[in-house]
Order: sequence, then structure tokens, then C-alpha cells
Amino acid sequence: MSYFSLKSLTFLFFIAFTLWSSSLETCTARGGNAPRGGSKPKPPRKPTPKEVPRLIPHPLHPPIEFEVRHYGAKGDGITDDTEAFQAAWMDACKVVNSAVLVPARFTFLVGPVSFDGSNCQSKILFKLEGKIIAPDPQAWRNGASQWLVFTKLNRGITVTGNGVIDGRGSGWWKKKSTRPTAVRFYGSSDVRVEGITIQNSPRCHLKFDNCKGVEVNTVTASSPPDSPNTDGILLSNSMNVQIHSSELACGCSNVTVENVRCGPGHGISIGSLGEHETKECVSDIIVRDISIHNSTNGVRIKTWQGGSGSVRNVQFSNINVSGVGRPIVINQFYCDGKDEKKCPNKTAAVAVSGITFGNIFGTYTVRPVDLACSDSVPCTDVNLNDIDLNPSTGKEPTLDNAPYCWKASGEMNLTTPMMPPNGGCSKTDKPLNNGFRPDRDVC
Repeated sequence: MSYFSLKSLTFLFFIAFTLWSSSLETCTARGGNAPRGGSKPKPPRKPTPKEVPRLIPHPLHPPIEFEVRHYGAKGDGITDDTEAFQAAWMDACKVVNSAVLVPARFTFLVGPVSFDGSNCQSKILFKLEGKIIAPDPQAWRNGASQWLVFTKLNRGITVTGNGVIDGRGSGWWKKKSTRPTAVRFYGSSDVRVEGITIQNSPRCHLKFDNCKGVEVNTVTASSPPDSPNTDGILLSNSMNVQIHSSELACGCSNVTVENVRCGPGHGISIGSLGEHETKECVSDIIVRDISIHNSTNGVRIKTWQGGSGSVRNVQFSNINVSGVGRPIVINQFYCDGKDEKKCPNKTAAVAVSGITFGNIFGTYTVRPVDLACSDSVPCTDVNLNDIDLNPSTGKEPTLDNAPYCWKASGEMNLTTPMMPPNGGCSKTDKPLNNGFRPDRDVC
């Protein structure tokens, strides 16, 4: 299991990651001044049973709670409680500083559902203390790509609590059909996720699409090590992201990931980028103070052949690895391996530049460094400093597990010679001619 730990941080650079901390909010009933003059004030109109009064938050009061059992949810793990969750959400949306409460000690079966925030008031809270489970795969409609979706929340959304979201993904992992993401946020801002556990997702555990201002704290995302492509956190086209004490996967910018434990899994990845000749733009990424264990990769940038755009200004620092296959990876020839026909040789590539790997230490099982860059668009300004990686076997490094480098340049301060000797790599800051094309690669 991985612990946010995320099973793998993958930037779908897609970068992959973020948790949010939720804040409790308070409300008081709206008050009004007495009217001037001698006219008699009209008595207040009583709300109809379906009306929810609009309240103004008060800093000393807790949020108005809308408990899902009050809307018919059974919480027995058998009855479909989807409609009750939707009804509680719709009423909570009408109130400033409200909370949808999923109570502890109950298990709620919820099908694919979208929590639409288009008409929501500000500062809504989704308080998860109980457990939410997904239906069996046979109960899903064909082609479902997501399970719990929070969309168009532009006035702030917080998901918090000690509860669990269980995607029950084991029935999906051997299927060739589309597998759904467990929790997705789309087109939202001021998003915070904190404390919750997401486990056994059919595919990605937590995804942010087109979001601004995301904060993730102390979130746990976990699935068995052999579950396929169950990324912990995936970011796509999102900005100003902070991920603390957790795990991940973005076109993203201004992203910070720190204090994360990761593994078993596939490590922390930026990518894969440029599939189907798309243009991807990823910049200003900081990944620091990370622990990765028993993973196929450590920190990685991966791009498909044929794409365009760029990955630039990325810093990986203070990374502790233990039993990791390849701790440091740049791969501009990425292919998911399912169908070799999908991966023909192409000259175009997503440009990779301004990448720093610093203070990365621990043990590896395959090779310490693997830089495989494009012949036509080589990697430039790739810097490796304070690298202390040793074979997990305790034996001396050999040519078979020596650092690998192809078509990359930068300040690479390694004590072990890189292979192959004719790989076209430069251990100086002198850049190679990288075939940069402003019409395709500028972001």
C-alpha cells in the first residue's frame, strides 16, 4: 500500500497530486434593521417546506449541516444512497457556509454522481466521517470514466474528515474497458482536501482538472502494488497547487509537492505528456522532502514521441529512495507497452529543459540514473548534484547498472561514468542543439 503516501504520484502533465485541508464554517440567520417611519412592518414570510433559508456566516458558529440520512440514505452498504446524497448537496448549495455530512459508523453505497457547483453559495464543506463505497462493476453504465465528481465550484470547496472512499476496484483491474477515476474535481477554485482516505480506486484515486488554488494535506491514497495505473493524485491543466504530507500525477504550473511518502508503486511522475501529438505545457514545479520505497521509479519525467510544448523549471530535491528501480528518470520515448503499434518513431517531442535533481540518496535495484532524450529535441540544462545512490544488493556498481544517458546536457556531477560513452551527453552546461521550434514548442 502507498501512503500519502500515494501509490504513485503521476503528473499527467499531467502532474499528479494534491490534498486539501478543510475549514469549518459558521452561519447566523440574516438580520435586518427596523424600518424608519411609522409604517407597520410586514410580518416575515414563512418559508415553504422545500425552501432553505439563506444564512450569513458567523465566525463563532459551526456550519449548517445537511446530514445525508435526513434525506433518506440508509448507510447499510446495500441500499443505493445516490439520490439522498444528491438531495443533501442541492440543499446545502443554497446556503452560505454549509456542510454535507456523511456520518461516522455508516457505510453508504453511492453510484456515479456529479456534485455540480454552478449555483452553489460560497464556502461549502463536504464532511466525510463515514465510508462511501462504489457499486460492483456490473452495476455501472458502460463507458463511465468517473465516480464522485465535484464540478464548477468557483466559490470554494473543502473535503475533509476521517472517513474512507472505497472504489472497490479489484473487479475493474483486469478489465480492458474504461475504468473510472474515484474522485475528480473539475473547473473549480479554492479547493482543499484534507485527512480523508481514498482506496482501491478502479483507476486514478484523486484527479484535478482545470482547477486553481488547490491544497492537499494528509490524504491517504492506497491500492495493492499490482493494481494497474491507480495513480494517487493526477493534475491536469491546474495552477497554484500545494500538496503536503501525501502522493501524485499535470499541463500544470506553480505546483509544490512536499513531505510525501510514496510506495509501493511507480514513484512520482510528470507525464505522460504529448500523447496523440498533443501540446503540453508544464512549468515551475517543486518536488521536495519525499520518501519513496519499493517502487519501479523514483522521480520521473515521461513524454510520448510526436508531442509538442515543453516541461521546464522543475526541481526535485531531498529525495530518499529505498529499493527503487530507477530513482532518476527522464524518458522522451515513453510508451505504455500495451500495443507497440501505438509507439512509432517520430521526430517531434515535448521539449525538456531546466531540470534539477539535487540531494537524491538511497538504494536502487536497476540503475541510479536513466536519461533517455530525443535525438531531434534533446534535453537541455539537466543538472544532477549531490547524488548518492547505491545498489540495494550492497555490491559495487557494474557496467550493467551504470547511469544511462542519451542526448542530454547540463551539469551532471556523478562519480560513476555514464553509459553509453557515445550517448551524446554533455556533463557541462553547454546546451546541445535541441531543434527547438517556436511555432510548436513555446507555451
